[in-house]
Amino acid sequence: MKNVLVAYFSASGVTAKAAETLAAAAGADLHEIKPTVPYTQADLDWMDKKSRSTMEMKEPASRPEISNRVENMDAYDVVFLGFPIWWYVAPKIINTFLETYDFSGKTIVLFATSGGSGFGKTMQKLKDSVSKDTVIKEGRLLNGRVREEDLKAWIDGLNL
Repeated sequence: MKNVLVAYFSASGVTAKAAETLAAAAGADLHEIKPTVPYTQADLDWMDKKSRSTMEMKEPASRPEISNRVENMDAYDVVFLGFPIWWYVAPKIINTFLETYDFSGKTIVLFATSGGSGFGKTMQKLKDSVSKDTVIKEGRLLNGRVREEDLKAWIDGLNL
């Protein structure tokens, strides 16, 4: 396989566990996307009925800053990009991540965790954050106990 990176944002640790298992299955490097200003418990309270109509209301209006970088992004051909789904879209910090680097000619495979929703409009909302020659593939939800053997089979089936 090509040079692979698993990059992820995890607000509560669920996506981090999935990313670690995926990185082991792919033989990939692992990078956690960390916000400069961490999300608070109030930000993550999806049961708050006042903000339930859209998670975007709970996120900052602009793109959240990222406190750490992938120093050698040019070395990777494939990036698995993981995040929790917040009201049918990726958190805005994922757009920040995509806008930080040049992904021209690279393949990005999305994976996500979710309490019940699917990818929704995620692909739509992320495509404008990368160049037109970047391939973005909607991957899969990695909810619950994710097994390394299952992920290896999935990765092999992607024909990267």
